[in-house]
Amino acid sequence: MTLTRFGISLTAAMAFAASMPALLNTPRAFAGTIGQEAADQSDYRIQVDLGHQLNKDRFKDVRVSVVNDVITLTGNVALFADREAAEKKAIHAKKDVAVRNEIRVAAGQMSDQELQAQLVKKLEYDRVGYGTTAFNAISVSVRDGIVTLGGHAYGPMDKSSALAVASYTPGVQDVIDQIDVDPVSPMDDRIRLNVARLIYGSPSLSKYAIDPGKPIRISVQNGNVTLYGSVDSQADRDIANIRANGAPGVFKVTNELQVEGASSELN
Repeated sequence: MTLTRFGISLTAAMAFAASMPALLNTPRAFAGTIGQEAADQSDYRIQVDLGHQLNKDRFKDVRVSVVNDVITLTGNVALFADREAAEKKAIHAKKDVAVRNEIRVAAGQMSDQELQAQLVKKLEYDRVGYGTTAFNAISVSVRDGIVTLGGHAYGPMDKSSALAVASYTPGVQDVIDQIDVDPVSPMDDRIRLNVARLIYGSPSLSKYAIDPGKPIRISVQNGNVTLYGSVDSQADRDIANIRANGAPGVFKVTNELQVEGASSELN
């Protein structure tokens, strides 16, 4: 027998009551679905926009995927600089997104030793014409295609230029920056010029100014002078040391000059 009250069967009333929890939760579930759809649309827009930005030959083999505001880059590029450029574009695609860079750089045909020699040669002539070449002493080491640049740069532009040289060299898989930029100091600038005048003003040392990529390099930090490069003889090395010590304001001179034929990682 079906009992009724106020025109509603007891069975129907019980069924309605049982369905109440589901009905009460429906708005929350619906809101969650809407939120997920909005997130998916946002990811899709980021993916499409970034895909357009990477629509260049250098990125032709790069793939983009975006899930839950995480951008993943995969594929291949020719240069480490291309890998860096793709990552920078991804970082600027949208605020508060994470970037996972899994792009591979094409392997080079040279050994680590050959790649290192090539980079040293390039860095010797980097910034020639800007007046700072003789004041840069940047070291190079290569292992498994990973380049580490160290030593001292006269200024931020000299450092950035050296990093760019390495990044745009085929075969470089990664670039580790350990370059120290010399502190801004009028006193150090005066010391640099005085040491340069004394060294290149010597009749026996003036020849090292002929080749702009192979000068005696003069690095100065807080009055401390270090000489880098290579010279033809021990006598030239000693003369350079004496001349540098004679410059006004010099606290200490460290002579790292190599006699021709000795190996050195520093330019």
